Amino acid sequence: MTEATAPALESGPGEFLQLWSDSLSQVMGQITSAAVSCTVRREALADFPPAAEGDLWVAVTATGGLRGEMSLRLGAATVLQLAQIFLSEPATPEAQPTAEHRDAVIELLRQVANPVTAAAKARSGEIQLRIEAAAASPSWAPAATFWLQMGARPEAEDPSEDASRTAIEFALSAALVAELRVQKTEAAPAAADSTPPISSSMTQTPGALDRLLDVQLAMTMRFGTKKLLLREVLDLSPGSVVELDRKIQEPVDLLLDGRLVARGEVVVIDGKYGLRVTDVSPLGTD
Repeated sequence: MTEATAPALESGPGEFLQLWSDSLSQVMGQITSAAVSCTVRREALADFPPAAEGDLWVAVTATGGLRGEMSLRLGAATVLQLAQIFLSEPATPEAQPTAEHRDAVIELLRQVANPVTAAAKARSGEIQLRIEAAAASPSWAPAATFWLQMGARPEAEDPSEDASRTAIEFALSAALVAELRVQKTEAAPAAADSTPPISSSMTQTPGALDRLLDVQLAMTMRFGTKKLLLREVLDLSPGSVVELDRKIQEPVDLLLDGRLVARGEVVVIDGKYGLRVTDVSPLGTD
């Protein structure tokens, strides 16, 4: 259950962070089978530890209908606690987080990101959030910073102390903040005036649509994806085989500017690859 957020939260970026808060609360609740509170805070937490060598830095890159970057920082105590919950390990606050614990937290954040992308679709369309461990703080200056503070772990002896050390710092890039503000501004009149989606409004104005029909658009077919370590990329050579995450019988994606517009079967037409569309994702609608 998510607690009420501070009234100072900025709409747009603040609402986006609220999605992360709600999702983190939901995922942690499913893991622990108990209510887990999570609160978004705009003001700096007085007891949030300064950057230290044992911190976990996480890079979040948004693409598709929302573009920009976020940097997450978790202290060693938060990493240890979240990993022990996620891995169903006994609570040992005196331990030091291991590489396995850090990987577990990255996987947890990826699971948290899934409901965020689904909830953000109504405003931003199809978005993708790539979450990876980072070596250090980002090279860009944050345009906005938030903190997600979690409630106590059920077996914690001192809930107030437990909650104070379980927090994540979210730093948003200027590009991401700008897009979130623009989308918030554009969404407000649409909600008030009940403006129809782009696709329906264009069908009502044939002249406007006719002017766009001859515009050329670059389409991309995506057969699958694969994450490689930098050392694996550098080791690539003629004859290397990169295995993708999609099987031959699965449909491939047709993308427009990173957005999924259709899926289908690969065909060969006069010696060239083609796509037989089996499923269409309409533009301008949910």
